[in-house]
Amino acid sequence: MFITDPTQAGETFHNLPAGALIEEAVARGEGRLTAHGALAVITVPYTGRSPKDKYIVREPSTGGDIWYGKVNQPLDEAAFDRLLEKTRAHLGARDRFVTDACAGADRAYRIGIRVISGWAAAALFARNMFIQCEATDDFKPDFTVLHAPGLRADPAADGVRSEVFVVIHFGRGLILIGGTGYAGEIKKAVFTVLNYVMAKRGVFPMHCAANVGAAGDAALYFGLSGTGKTTLSADPTRRLVGDDEHGWSGAGVFNFEGGCYAKLIRLNPAREPDIYATTQMAGTLLENVVMDAETGALDLDSDAITENTRGSYPIEYIPNIAPGGLAGHPRNIFFLTADAFGVLPPISLLTPEQAMYHFISGYTAKLAGTERGVIEPQATFSACFGEPFLPMHPSVYAAMLKARMAEHRVRVWLVNTGWTGGPYGVGRRMELAHTRALIRAALEGALDDTPMVVEPFFGLHYPTTCPGVPDEILDPRGTWPDGAVYDAQARRLAGMFAENFVEYAGEVDPAAAAGLRSR
Repeated sequence: MFITDPTQAGETFHNLPAGALIEEAVARGEGRLTAHGALAVITVPYTGRSPKDKYIVREPSTGGDIWYGKVNQPLDEAAFDRLLEKTRAHLGARDRFVTDACAGADRAYRIGIRVISGWAAAALFARNMFIQCEATDDFKPDFTVLHAPGLRADPAADGVRSEVFVVIHFGRGLILIGGTGYAGEIKKAVFTVLNYVMAKRGVFPMHCAANVGAAGDAALYFGLSGTGKTTLSADPTRRLVGDDEHGWSGAGVFNFEGGCYAKLIRLNPAREPDIYATTQMAGTLLENVVMDAETGALDLDSDAITENTRGSYPIEYIPNIAPGGLAGHPRNIFFLTADAFGVLPPISLLTPEQAMYHFISGYTAKLAGTERGVIEPQATFSACFGEPFLPMHPSVYAAMLKARMAEHRVRVWLVNTGWTGGPYGVGRRMELAHTRALIRAALEGALDDTPMVVEPFFGLHYPTTCPGVPDEILDPRGTWPDGAVYDAQARRLAGMFAENFVEYAGEVDPAAAAGLRSR
Protein backbone atom coordinates (compact mmCIF):
# COMPACT_ATOMS: atom_id res chain seq x y z
CA MET A 1 0.00 0.00 0.00
CA PHE A 2 1.38 3.40 -0.95
CA ILE A 3 -0.36 5.23 1.90
CA THR A 4 0.39 3.37 5.12
CA ASP A 5 0.50 5.93 7.92
CA PRO A 6 -1.78 4.50 10.67
CA THR A 7 -2.39 8.01 12.03
CA GLN A 8 -4.15 9.13 8.87
CA ALA A 9 -7.76 10.14 9.40
CA GLY A 10 -9.30 8.34 6.47
CA GLU A 11 -10.23 4.70 6.01
CA THR A 12 -8.93 2.56 3.17
CA PHE A 13 -11.39 0.43 1.17
CA HIS A 14 -9.44 -2.16 -0.76
CA ASN A 15 -10.79 -3.84 -3.93
CA LEU A 16 -14.48 -3.47 -3.14
CA PRO A 17 -16.83 -5.21 -5.59
CA ALA A 18 -18.80 -3.09 -8.02
CA GLY A 19 -22.01 -3.19 -6.01
CA ALA A 20 -20.32 -1.94 -2.86
CA LEU A 21 -18.56 0.85 -4.77
CA ILE A 22 -21.88 2.00 -6.22
CA GLU A 23 -23.45 2.04 -2.74
CA GLU A 24 -20.53 4.08 -1.41
CA ALA A 25 -20.69 6.53 -4.31
CA VAL A 26 -24.42 7.13 -3.84
CA ALA A 27 -24.11 7.43 -0.07
CA ARG A 28 -21.31 9.99 -0.45
CA GLY A 29 -23.22 12.07 -2.97
CA GLU A 30 -20.85 11.33 -5.85
CA GLY A 31 -23.64 10.16 -8.12
CA ARG A 32 -27.17 8.81 -8.44
CA LEU A 33 -28.70 5.60 -9.63
CA THR A 34 -30.54 5.60 -12.92
CA ALA A 35 -33.87 3.86 -13.40
CA HIS A 36 -31.99 0.69 -14.43
CA GLY A 37 -29.30 0.73 -11.75
CA ALA A 38 -26.36 2.34 -13.55
CA LEU A 39 -24.38 4.97 -11.62
CA ALA A 40 -24.67 8.48 -13.11
CA VAL A 41 -22.10 11.09 -12.09
CA ILE A 42 -21.53 14.72 -13.05
CA THR A 43 -17.92 15.90 -13.37
CA VAL A 44 -18.56 19.58 -14.11
CA PRO A 45 -16.63 21.81 -14.66
CA TYR A 46 -14.31 19.27 -16.27
CA THR A 47 -16.21 17.06 -18.69
CA GLY A 48 -13.23 16.08 -20.83
CA ARG A 49 -9.49 15.74 -20.63
CA SER A 50 -7.26 18.73 -19.87
CA PRO A 51 -4.37 18.08 -22.29
CA LYS A 52 -2.60 21.36 -21.49
CA ASP A 53 -2.30 20.24 -17.86
CA LYS A 54 -0.43 17.01 -18.53
CA TYR A 55 3.26 16.68 -17.60
CA ILE A 56 6.02 14.10 -17.75
CA VAL A 57 8.76 14.48 -15.17
CA ARG A 58 12.19 15.10 -16.65
CA GLU A 59 14.32 12.45 -14.93
CA PRO A 60 17.11 10.01 -15.82
CA SER A 61 15.17 6.76 -16.34
CA THR A 62 13.73 7.78 -19.71
CA GLY A 63 16.97 9.22 -21.05
CA GLY A 64 16.28 11.29 -24.14
CA ASP A 65 13.25 9.27 -25.19
CA ILE A 66 10.46 11.68 -24.25
CA TRP A 67 9.00 13.89 -26.99
CA TYR A 68 8.81 17.09 -24.97
CA GLY A 69 6.85 20.01 -26.39
CA LYS A 70 3.20 20.88 -26.83
CA VAL A 71 2.06 17.32 -25.96
CA ASN A 72 4.45 16.32 -23.19
CA GLN A 73 5.30 19.24 -20.99
CA PRO A 74 8.32 18.76 -18.72
CA LEU A 75 8.12 19.05 -14.93
CA ASP A 76 11.15 18.98 -12.69
CA GLU A 77 11.65 16.59 -9.79
CA ALA A 78 11.26 19.29 -7.14
CA ALA A 79 7.83 20.33 -8.45
CA PHE A 80 6.79 16.67 -8.65
CA ASP A 81 7.83 16.08 -5.03
CA ARG A 82 5.72 19.04 -3.87
CA LEU A 83 2.68 17.77 -5.74
CA LEU A 84 3.29 14.25 -4.47
CA GLU A 85 3.29 15.36 -0.84
CA LYS A 86 0.17 17.45 -1.35
CA THR A 87 -1.60 14.54 -3.02
CA ARG A 88 -0.59 12.04 -0.32
CA ALA A 89 -1.71 14.42 2.43
CA HIS A 90 -5.02 15.04 0.69
CA LEU A 91 -5.79 11.35 0.23
CA GLY A 92 -4.56 10.52 3.72
CA ALA A 93 -7.01 12.94 5.31
CA ARG A 94 -10.10 11.23 3.91
CA ASP A 95 -11.51 7.84 2.99
CA ARG A 96 -9.88 6.35 -0.08
CA PHE A 97 -10.64 3.52 -2.44
CA VAL A 98 -7.92 1.22 -3.76
CA THR A 99 -8.27 -0.79 -6.95
CA ASP A 100 -5.60 -3.32 -7.91
CA ALA A 101 -5.78 -4.42 -11.52
CA CYS A 102 -3.69 -5.04 -14.62
CA ALA A 103 -3.23 -3.63 -18.10
CA GLY A 104 -2.51 -5.97 -20.98
CA ALA A 105 -4.48 -9.09 -21.82
CA ASP A 106 -1.33 -10.88 -22.96
CA ARG A 107 0.26 -12.11 -19.76
CA ALA A 108 3.71 -11.91 -21.31
CA TYR A 109 3.42 -8.12 -21.37
CA ARG A 110 0.94 -7.40 -18.57
CA ILE A 111 1.72 -4.71 -16.00
CA GLY A 112 0.16 -4.16 -12.58
CA ILE A 113 -1.82 -0.98 -11.93
CA ARG A 114 -2.96 0.35 -8.55
CA VAL A 115 -5.45 3.23 -8.43
CA ILE A 116 -5.92 5.06 -5.12
CA SER A 117 -8.76 7.57 -5.27
CA GLY A 118 -10.81 9.70 -2.93
CA TRP A 119 -13.90 8.84 -4.97
CA ALA A 120 -15.72 5.51 -5.01
CA ALA A 121 -16.99 6.32 -8.50
CA ALA A 122 -13.41 6.57 -9.77
CA ALA A 123 -12.66 3.18 -8.21
CA LEU A 124 -15.65 1.75 -10.10
CA PHE A 125 -14.26 3.27 -13.29
CA ALA A 126 -10.86 1.67 -12.67
CA ARG A 127 -12.51 -1.65 -11.92
CA ASN A 128 -14.52 -1.45 -15.16
CA MET A 129 -11.68 -0.29 -17.39
CA PHE A 130 -8.70 -2.35 -16.28
CA ILE A 131 -8.28 -6.11 -16.22
CA GLN A 132 -9.27 -7.91 -13.05
CA CYS A 133 -6.11 -9.89 -12.33
CA GLU A 134 -5.13 -11.83 -9.24
CA ALA A 135 -4.61 -9.08 -6.67
CA THR A 136 -3.14 -10.49 -3.46
CA ASP A 137 -1.89 -8.94 -0.23
CA ASP A 138 1.62 -8.81 -1.71
CA PHE A 139 0.46 -7.28 -5.02
CA LYS A 140 3.25 -5.01 -6.27
CA PRO A 141 2.03 -2.60 -8.93
CA ASP A 142 4.32 -1.43 -11.69
CA PHE A 143 2.51 1.93 -11.65
CA THR A 144 0.38 3.58 -8.98
CA VAL A 145 -2.18 6.27 -9.74
CA LEU A 146 -2.89 8.74 -6.95
CA HIS A 147 -6.23 10.26 -7.92
CA ALA A 148 -7.34 13.31 -5.94
CA PRO A 149 -10.15 15.04 -7.84
CA GLY A 150 -10.87 17.35 -4.91
CA LEU A 151 -7.30 18.65 -4.67
CA ARG A 152 -6.58 21.80 -6.64
CA ALA A 153 -3.04 22.80 -7.50
CA ASP A 154 -1.68 26.27 -6.83
CA PRO A 155 0.00 27.22 -10.14
CA ALA A 156 2.31 29.78 -8.54
CA ALA A 157 3.54 27.39 -5.86
CA ASP A 158 3.39 24.10 -7.75
CA GLY A 159 4.89 25.05 -11.09
CA VAL A 160 1.89 23.98 -13.14
CA ARG A 161 -0.48 25.85 -15.44
CA SER A 162 -3.80 25.58 -13.58
CA GLU A 163 -5.60 23.86 -10.72
CA VAL A 164 -5.64 20.63 -12.74
CA PHE A 165 -2.59 18.37 -12.96
CA VAL A 166 -1.83 15.03 -14.59
CA VAL A 167 1.80 14.11 -13.94
CA ILE A 168 3.68 10.95 -14.92
CA HIS A 169 6.96 9.91 -13.31
CA PHE A 170 8.27 6.88 -15.19
CA GLY A 171 11.23 6.35 -12.92
CA ARG A 172 9.12 6.03 -9.77
CA GLY A 173 6.14 4.35 -11.41
CA LEU A 174 3.76 7.10 -10.24
CA ILE A 175 0.89 9.05 -11.80
CA LEU A 176 -0.62 12.04 -9.98
CA ILE A 177 -4.04 13.33 -10.99
CA GLY A 178 -5.79 16.21 -9.26
CA GLY A 179 -8.29 19.01 -9.72
CA THR A 180 -10.59 17.12 -12.09
CA GLY A 181 -13.14 14.38 -11.66
CA TYR A 182 -13.28 13.38 -15.31
CA ALA A 183 -12.43 9.67 -15.18
CA GLY A 184 -10.94 9.59 -18.65
CA GLU A 185 -7.80 11.19 -17.21
CA ILE A 186 -7.07 7.92 -15.37
CA LYS A 187 -7.51 5.81 -18.48
CA LYS A 188 -5.45 8.01 -20.76
CA ALA A 189 -2.64 8.55 -18.26
CA VAL A 190 -2.22 4.79 -18.03
CA PHE A 191 -2.41 4.56 -21.82
CA THR A 192 0.41 7.09 -22.07
CA VAL A 193 2.47 4.89 -19.78
CA LEU A 194 1.70 1.85 -21.92
CA ASN A 195 2.68 3.72 -25.07
CA TYR A 196 6.16 4.03 -23.60
CA VAL A 197 6.55 0.76 -21.72
CA MET A 198 5.14 -1.46 -24.49
CA ALA A 199 7.12 0.23 -27.26
CA LYS A 200 10.34 -0.25 -25.31
CA ARG A 201 9.48 -3.96 -25.10
CA GLY A 202 8.90 -4.27 -28.85
CA VAL A 203 5.10 -4.15 -28.73
CA PHE A 204 3.37 -1.67 -31.05
CA PRO A 205 0.91 0.28 -28.82
CA MET A 206 -2.16 1.50 -30.72
CA HIS A 207 -5.09 3.86 -30.15
CA CYS A 208 -7.56 1.63 -31.95
CA ALA A 209 -10.45 -0.78 -31.59
CA ALA A 210 -10.12 -4.40 -32.67
CA ASN A 211 -12.41 -7.28 -33.55
CA VAL A 212 -12.07 -10.70 -35.15
CA GLY A 213 -14.17 -12.73 -37.58
CA ALA A 214 -15.20 -16.37 -37.45
CA ALA A 215 -12.20 -17.31 -39.60
CA GLY A 216 -9.82 -15.64 -37.15
CA ASP A 217 -9.34 -12.57 -39.34
CA ALA A 218 -8.52 -9.71 -36.99
CA ALA A 219 -9.15 -6.09 -37.93
CA LEU A 220 -8.05 -2.80 -36.37
CA TYR A 221 -10.00 0.48 -36.30
CA PHE A 222 -7.95 3.62 -35.70
CA GLY A 223 -9.70 6.94 -35.18
CA LEU A 224 -10.11 9.95 -32.97
CA SER A 225 -13.09 10.56 -30.70
CA GLY A 226 -16.37 10.65 -32.60
CA THR A 227 -15.16 8.80 -35.70
CA GLY A 228 -16.83 5.49 -34.84
CA LYS A 229 -14.20 3.17 -33.28
CA THR A 230 -16.51 1.86 -30.57
CA THR A 231 -19.60 1.71 -32.79
CA LEU A 232 -18.00 -0.02 -35.79
CA SER A 233 -15.97 -2.49 -33.75
CA ALA A 234 -19.10 -3.63 -31.89
CA ASP A 235 -20.26 -5.66 -34.90
CA PRO A 236 -22.58 -8.56 -34.00
CA THR A 237 -21.04 -10.67 -36.78
CA ARG A 238 -17.54 -10.34 -35.29
CA ARG A 239 -16.09 -10.83 -31.82
CA LEU A 240 -14.94 -7.69 -30.04
CA VAL A 241 -11.36 -7.69 -28.78
CA GLY A 242 -11.58 -4.15 -27.40
CA ASP A 243 -12.85 -0.69 -28.30
CA ASP A 244 -9.89 1.65 -27.77
CA GLU A 245 -6.37 0.54 -26.80
CA HIS A 246 -4.33 -2.44 -28.01
CA GLY A 247 -0.86 -3.83 -28.40
CA TRP A 248 0.52 -5.68 -31.43
CA SER A 249 3.24 -8.13 -30.47
CA GLY A 250 4.97 -10.94 -32.32
CA ALA A 251 2.07 -13.20 -31.30
CA GLY A 252 -0.76 -10.92 -32.46
CA VAL A 253 -3.08 -8.27 -31.08
CA PHE A 254 -4.14 -7.95 -27.44
CA ASN A 255 -6.39 -5.57 -25.54
CA PHE A 256 -4.77 -3.28 -23.00
CA GLU A 257 -8.04 -2.91 -21.08
CA GLY A 258 -10.84 -4.90 -19.53
CA GLY A 259 -13.66 -2.51 -20.34
CA CYS A 260 -15.07 0.03 -22.77
CA TYR A 261 -15.50 3.79 -22.54
CA ALA A 262 -18.15 4.64 -25.10
CA LYS A 263 -19.28 8.04 -26.24
CA LEU A 264 -23.04 8.09 -25.66
CA ILE A 265 -24.33 11.32 -27.16
CA ARG A 266 -27.33 10.57 -29.43
CA LEU A 267 -26.78 6.83 -29.06
CA ASN A 268 -29.40 5.02 -31.15
CA PRO A 269 -30.77 1.77 -29.68
CA ALA A 270 -31.79 0.47 -33.11
CA ARG A 271 -28.43 1.05 -34.78
CA GLU A 272 -26.18 0.39 -31.76
CA PRO A 273 -28.17 -2.07 -29.62
CA ASP A 274 -25.24 -3.68 -27.81
CA ILE A 275 -23.77 -0.40 -26.59
CA TYR A 276 -27.21 0.99 -25.76
CA ALA A 277 -27.94 -2.08 -23.63
CA THR A 278 -24.96 -1.28 -21.40
CA THR A 279 -26.57 2.02 -20.36
CA GLN A 280 -29.36 -0.05 -18.80
CA MET A 281 -27.06 -2.30 -16.76
CA ALA A 282 -26.08 -2.09 -13.12
CA GLY A 283 -22.34 -1.57 -12.84
CA THR A 284 -22.12 0.83 -15.77
CA LEU A 285 -20.72 4.26 -14.89
CA LEU A 286 -22.33 7.12 -16.81
CA GLU A 287 -20.54 10.46 -16.99
CA ASN A 288 -22.43 13.71 -17.57
CA VAL A 289 -25.50 12.09 -19.10
CA VAL A 290 -28.71 14.06 -18.57
CA MET A 291 -31.10 12.18 -16.29
CA ASP A 292 -34.63 12.96 -15.13
CA ALA A 293 -34.42 13.82 -11.43
CA GLU A 294 -37.73 12.12 -10.61
CA THR A 295 -37.75 8.97 -12.74
CA GLY A 296 -34.06 8.33 -13.31
CA ALA A 297 -34.69 8.06 -17.05
CA LEU A 298 -31.78 8.98 -19.33
CA ASP A 299 -31.84 11.49 -22.14
CA LEU A 300 -29.00 10.30 -24.35
CA ASP A 301 -29.82 12.92 -26.99
CA SER A 302 -29.16 15.85 -24.68
CA ASP A 303 -25.87 17.76 -24.71
CA ALA A 304 -27.05 20.12 -21.96
CA ILE A 305 -24.04 19.16 -19.81
CA THR A 306 -21.56 18.29 -22.55
CA GLU A 307 -21.29 16.74 -25.98
CA ASN A 308 -18.79 14.33 -24.45
CA THR A 309 -21.20 12.08 -22.52
CA ARG A 310 -19.60 8.75 -21.66
CA GLY A 311 -20.34 5.25 -20.43
CA SER A 312 -17.78 2.96 -18.76
CA TYR A 313 -18.62 -0.73 -18.53
CA PRO A 314 -16.84 -4.11 -18.38
CA ILE A 315 -16.21 -5.56 -21.83
CA GLU A 316 -18.24 -8.61 -20.80
CA TYR A 317 -21.35 -6.43 -21.09
CA ILE A 318 -20.94 -6.73 -24.87
CA PRO A 319 -22.35 -10.17 -25.80
CA ASN A 320 -19.87 -11.21 -28.51
CA ILE A 321 -16.29 -10.78 -27.33
CA ALA A 322 -12.99 -12.46 -28.14
CA PRO A 323 -11.97 -14.79 -25.30
CA GLY A 324 -9.18 -13.35 -23.20
CA GLY A 325 -8.92 -10.14 -25.23
CA LEU A 326 -6.54 -11.80 -27.70
CA ALA A 327 -6.47 -12.13 -31.49
CA GLY A 328 -4.01 -12.99 -34.21
CA HIS A 329 -2.29 -10.64 -36.61
CA PRO A 330 -4.70 -8.32 -38.42
CA ARG A 331 -5.39 -8.67 -42.12
CA ASN A 332 -7.12 -5.30 -42.45
CA ILE A 333 -6.65 -1.92 -40.82
CA PHE A 334 -9.22 0.87 -41.06
CA PHE A 335 -8.35 4.53 -40.50
CA LEU A 336 -11.62 6.24 -39.52
CA THR A 337 -12.12 9.94 -40.14
CA ALA A 338 -15.24 12.05 -39.74
CA ASP A 339 -14.52 14.40 -42.64
CA ALA A 340 -16.86 17.34 -42.05
CA PHE A 341 -15.55 18.98 -45.24
CA GLY A 342 -17.34 16.29 -47.27
CA VAL A 343 -14.30 15.64 -49.48
CA LEU A 344 -12.97 12.13 -48.80
CA PRO A 345 -14.52 9.01 -50.37
CA PRO A 346 -16.55 6.69 -48.11
CA ILE A 347 -13.76 4.11 -48.42
CA SER A 348 -10.34 4.05 -50.08
CA LEU A 349 -7.61 1.42 -50.31
CA LEU A 350 -4.28 2.97 -49.34
CA THR A 351 -0.83 2.21 -50.69
CA PRO A 352 1.82 1.51 -48.02
CA GLU A 353 3.14 5.06 -48.47
CA GLN A 354 -0.34 6.53 -48.13
CA ALA A 355 -0.96 4.42 -45.03
CA MET A 356 2.13 5.89 -43.39
CA TYR A 357 1.14 9.40 -44.42
CA HIS A 358 -2.42 9.15 -43.11
CA PHE A 359 -1.28 7.41 -39.91
CA ILE A 360 1.11 10.24 -39.12
CA SER A 361 -1.52 12.82 -40.14
CA GLY A 362 -4.32 11.33 -38.00
CA TYR A 363 -7.02 13.47 -39.58
CA THR A 364 -10.60 14.15 -38.59
CA ALA A 365 -12.65 17.37 -38.48
CA LYS A 366 -14.12 19.38 -35.63
CA LEU A 367 -17.72 20.35 -36.25
CA ALA A 368 -19.19 23.81 -36.27
CA GLY A 369 -20.94 24.54 -32.99
CA THR A 370 -19.05 22.04 -30.85
CA GLU A 371 -16.84 24.77 -29.43
CA ARG A 372 -17.38 28.47 -28.94
CA GLY A 373 -16.33 30.41 -32.04
CA VAL A 374 -16.27 27.39 -34.38
CA ILE A 375 -18.60 28.41 -37.22
CA GLU A 376 -17.33 26.06 -39.94
CA PRO A 377 -15.59 22.67 -39.93
CA GLN A 378 -11.99 22.72 -38.70
CA ALA A 379 -9.39 20.17 -39.67
CA THR A 380 -7.96 18.31 -36.67
CA PHE A 381 -4.71 16.38 -37.00
CA SER A 382 -3.51 14.06 -34.24
CA ALA A 383 -0.40 12.05 -35.07
CA CYS A 384 -0.90 8.27 -35.03
CA PHE A 385 -4.59 8.95 -34.22
CA GLY A 386 -3.55 9.52 -30.62
CA GLU A 387 -1.00 12.34 -30.36
CA PRO A 388 -1.96 13.42 -26.80
CA PHE A 389 -0.94 9.97 -25.53
CA LEU A 390 2.43 9.59 -27.28
CA PRO A 391 5.37 9.96 -24.90
CA MET A 392 7.84 9.41 -27.76
CA HIS A 393 8.04 11.00 -31.21
CA PRO A 394 5.39 9.78 -33.72
CA SER A 395 8.16 8.45 -35.96
CA VAL A 396 8.79 5.69 -33.39
CA TYR A 397 5.24 4.39 -33.73
CA ALA A 398 5.06 4.96 -37.48
CA ALA A 399 8.16 2.78 -37.94
CA MET A 400 6.51 0.01 -35.92
CA LEU A 401 3.40 0.19 -38.09
CA LYS A 402 5.46 0.09 -41.29
CA ALA A 403 7.33 -3.02 -40.18
CA ARG A 404 4.17 -4.88 -39.24
CA MET A 405 2.31 -3.90 -42.42
CA ALA A 406 5.15 -5.30 -44.48
CA GLU A 407 5.64 -8.47 -42.44
CA HIS A 408 1.95 -9.43 -42.35
CA ARG A 409 0.85 -7.98 -45.71
CA VAL A 410 -1.88 -5.93 -44.11
CA ARG A 411 -4.32 -3.93 -46.23
CA VAL A 412 -5.08 -0.43 -44.97
CA TRP A 413 -8.32 1.40 -45.75
CA LEU A 414 -9.28 5.03 -45.18
CA VAL A 415 -12.96 5.25 -44.19
CA ASN A 416 -14.88 8.52 -44.11
CA THR A 417 -17.60 8.31 -41.45
CA GLY A 418 -18.31 12.04 -41.88
CA TRP A 419 -20.14 13.97 -44.55
CA THR A 420 -21.13 13.46 -48.18
CA GLY A 421 -22.83 15.74 -50.71
CA GLY A 422 -21.28 18.83 -49.15
CA PRO A 423 -19.68 19.94 -45.89
CA TYR A 424 -21.33 19.86 -42.48
CA GLY A 425 -24.44 22.06 -42.60
CA VAL A 426 -24.93 21.45 -46.33
CA GLY A 427 -24.40 17.75 -46.97
CA ARG A 428 -25.49 14.78 -44.88
CA ARG A 429 -23.74 12.35 -42.56
CA MET A 430 -22.69 9.01 -43.99
CA GLU A 431 -25.28 6.40 -43.09
CA LEU A 432 -23.99 3.92 -40.53
CA ALA A 433 -25.52 1.03 -42.52
CA HIS A 434 -23.50 2.06 -45.58
CA THR A 435 -20.27 2.36 -43.60
CA ARG A 436 -20.85 -1.06 -42.06
CA ALA A 437 -21.50 -2.53 -45.53
CA LEU A 438 -18.29 -1.01 -46.90
CA ILE A 439 -16.19 -2.33 -44.04
CA ARG A 440 -17.81 -5.75 -44.25
CA ALA A 441 -17.10 -5.87 -47.99
CA ALA A 442 -13.46 -4.98 -47.38
CA LEU A 443 -13.17 -7.64 -44.67
CA GLU A 444 -14.77 -10.33 -46.83
CA GLY A 445 -12.72 -9.53 -49.93
CA ALA A 446 -15.76 -8.34 -51.89
CA LEU A 447 -13.82 -5.25 -53.04
CA ASP A 448 -10.75 -7.17 -54.24
CA ASP A 449 -11.87 -7.43 -57.87
CA THR A 450 -13.90 -4.23 -57.95
CA PRO A 451 -12.67 -1.56 -60.40
CA MET A 452 -11.00 1.32 -58.56
CA VAL A 453 -10.94 5.00 -59.46
CA VAL A 454 -8.09 7.32 -58.42
CA GLU A 455 -9.29 10.73 -57.27
CA PRO A 456 -6.94 13.60 -58.20
CA PHE A 457 -6.38 15.50 -54.95
CA PHE A 458 -5.13 12.80 -52.56
CA GLY A 459 -4.44 9.98 -55.02
CA LEU A 460 -6.93 7.77 -53.19
CA HIS A 461 -8.17 4.55 -54.80
CA TYR A 462 -11.88 4.05 -54.22
CA PRO A 463 -14.28 1.35 -55.52
CA THR A 464 -16.99 2.05 -58.07
CA THR A 465 -19.45 -0.41 -56.56
CA CYS A 466 -20.05 -2.24 -53.30
CA PRO A 467 -22.80 -4.65 -52.19
CA GLY A 468 -25.43 -2.87 -50.10
CA VAL A 469 -24.21 0.63 -50.93
CA PRO A 470 -25.61 2.94 -53.65
CA ASP A 471 -22.98 3.40 -56.35
CA GLU A 472 -23.56 7.15 -56.51
CA ILE A 473 -22.24 7.83 -52.98
CA LEU A 474 -18.87 6.16 -53.65
CA ASP A 475 -17.70 9.07 -55.82
CA PRO A 476 -17.50 12.04 -53.43
CA ARG A 477 -17.35 14.67 -56.16
CA GLY A 478 -20.47 13.27 -57.82
CA THR A 479 -22.51 13.75 -54.65
CA TRP A 480 -21.96 17.52 -54.66
CA PRO A 481 -24.39 19.75 -56.60
CA ASP A 482 -21.45 21.70 -58.05
CA GLY A 483 -18.27 19.84 -58.93
CA ALA A 484 -16.20 23.01 -59.11
CA VAL A 485 -17.11 23.85 -55.51
CA TYR A 486 -16.06 20.34 -54.51
CA ASP A 487 -12.73 20.79 -56.29
CA ALA A 488 -12.03 23.99 -54.39
CA GLN A 489 -12.88 22.31 -51.07
CA ALA A 490 -10.71 19.29 -51.90
CA ARG A 491 -7.71 21.49 -52.81
CA ARG A 492 -8.19 23.37 -49.56
CA LEU A 493 -8.21 20.19 -47.46
CA ALA A 494 -5.22 18.71 -49.29
CA GLY A 495 -3.36 21.93 -48.52
CA MET A 496 -4.19 21.54 -44.83
CA PHE A 497 -2.76 18.01 -44.91
CA ALA A 498 0.44 19.19 -46.56
CA GLU A 499 0.85 22.08 -44.13
CA ASN A 500 0.35 19.82 -41.12
CA PHE A 501 2.83 17.22 -42.39
CA VAL A 502 5.69 19.74 -42.59
CA GLU A 503 6.26 19.26 -38.85
CA TYR A 504 7.04 15.55 -39.32
CA ALA A 505 8.55 15.38 -42.81
CA GLY A 506 12.16 15.54 -41.59
CA GLU A 507 11.68 12.91 -38.87
CA VAL A 508 9.81 10.09 -40.60
CA ASP A 509 10.46 7.61 -43.39
CA PRO A 510 10.87 9.61 -46.62
CA ALA A 511 8.38 7.30 -48.32
CA ALA A 512 5.65 8.57 -46.01
CA ALA A 513 6.23 12.14 -47.14
CA ALA A 514 5.18 11.09 -50.64
CA GLY A 515 1.96 9.59 -49.35
CA LEU A 516 -0.32 12.53 -50.12
CA ARG A 517 -0.31 11.68 -53.81
CA SER A 518 1.22 8.19 -53.86
CA ARG A 519 -0.52 5.89 -56.30
